[in-house]
Amino acid sequence: MSDTRVVVLVGSLRADSLHRGLAEILRTEAPQGVVVEIAEGLDQLPFYNEDLDGETVPTAAADLRAQVAGADRLLAVSPEYNGTMPAVLKNAIDWLSRPYGVGAITGMPFGVVGVAPSPYGGKWAHDDVARSAGVAGAVVVEQARLDQNFLEVDVLTDTEVRAKLAEVLRSLVEHDVEAAAA
Repeated sequence: MSDTRVVVLVGSLRADSLHRGLAEILRTEAPQGVVVEIAEGLDQLPFYNEDLDGETVPTAAADLRAQVAGADRLLAVSPEYNGTMPAVLKNAIDWLSRPYGVGAITGMPFGVVGVAPSPYGGKWAHDDVARSAGVAGAVVVEQARLDQNFLEVDVLTDTEVRAKLAEVLRSLVEHDVEAAAA
């Protein structure tokens, strides 16, 4: 049996981002049989423009589409910017949703995690990410979600947060697409 490949889209471009740190934890602590790959180059994606999406596609978009198409699952790690998702994450979802109806995200089990310094822990952003991915054709797995505030904990070292991340990854990996569709 082959490994389950999970591609992670990190919604923060900051070099020392907490969300990049969460993605790294997911990658280094993935259980046996699960390979977590962090999609690189989201900052190189031009804003989605149908004029650019013809017979030739920008290299960054083609690379992202190929990486996600070769995966079994997709997970967004998203901060909350002004009550919603970051533009870089929305742009990645837009590129992955095309061509319409057969984009790399179509039928892909999808989860979203993240942290925010608020009592809601990024819930608004995560709602928007899940809605956008679902409209784009992904299969949003509600159990593969984590909204975590970091008002009182260091999310990168807190054992409870790490356990929640592991549970989200497990839920996403174990999601049975056929059973859910029935």
